[in-house]
Amino acid sequence: MSGEIVFIVLTGALLHALWNAVVKSAGDKFLNAVMVVTYSMVMAMVCLPFMVQPLAGSWPYLLLSSALQATYIGLIAKAYKNGDMSVAYPLMRGTAPLFVALVSYPLIGEALPALRWVGVLMVSAGVLLMAFDSIRVVRAGNVTLASALLNAVFIASYTITDGIGVRISGAPIAYTMWIFVLHALPLLLLALYNSRAKFVALLKSRWKSGIFGGFATLGSYGSALWAMNQNVPVASVAALRETSILFAVALSFFFFQRKNRHLAHCEYSHNRGRGSTHPVFVSALCENKPDRKFPTLMELHAFRDDITKQTLRTKRRFRKE
Repeated sequence: MSGEIVFIVLTGALLHALWNAVVKSAGDKFLNAVMVVTYSMVMAMVCLPFMVQPLAGSWPYLLLSSALQATYIGLIAKAYKNGDMSVAYPLMRGTAPLFVALVSYPLIGEALPALRWVGVLMVSAGVLLMAFDSIRVVRAGNVTLASALLNAVFIASYTITDGIGVRISGAPIAYTMWIFVLHALPLLLLALYNSRAKFVALLKSRWKSGIFGGFATLGSYGSALWAMNQNVPVASVAALRETSILFAVALSFFFFQRKNRHLAHCEYSHNRGRGSTHPVFVSALCENKPDRKFPTLMELHAFRDDITKQTLRTKRRFRKE
């Protein structure tokens, strides 16, 4: 795999983490996901009339991939709704390359040499270690775990499908655009049927995030299909894309953590008289004092565990009420 291909796939990995962050960022996760794919569909429809169209032999793969990806979008939203991004994202992305590598030879005749197998295993193991650590802390429920693992199966399925389809399409860019048109349509109709007013309001209020997410998802998957079309093994591209977990972790820390810090400060203030721990850490995060004491790594982990437990207790209390 050349340096140019590696760079393009890594750029796609960053874009993949970005559009997932848009989905997770606020509100209804399913509607956020539909918003992103709706804007990507509009972009694709604008571009398609000016492109060479895919060959007829690739259309069965296009239709199958679109159905798989529509299901994938729904499952991603479900996984994020029922669990933390730090659990769902690495679990589904870490297992997908293994599934792709296992079925590549029997389905498409791509046998990975030993060194590439080592690379796939190392990438997947690294990503899954993040998931297992998050599962230990958050105590993710069975629904979250099942949704994430099922999503991994769909990721592997549409990856293999498109690895075949894009190579026989004769027009990889148009093939990518058609995928986004075809899999967005049923999701858009479903969102309009179930939550028309809410979804239309979302399209208007978060149009900047929607355009950004639509561009990111087009660029992310388009870069992967372009690499597959260069006769790079599908499993190698799938594994390299999973470096998106590094970008996702950074996004979770720098963006989502802001809200968590505010909640942590409020939770601590509310429970000051009930034995809450780590006041120095909360003060260091939430106050702007020149002499503030920053927490140690052990305090950081202990505080994270404590806030996670308190948050789960609060959620259970709200559900009972």
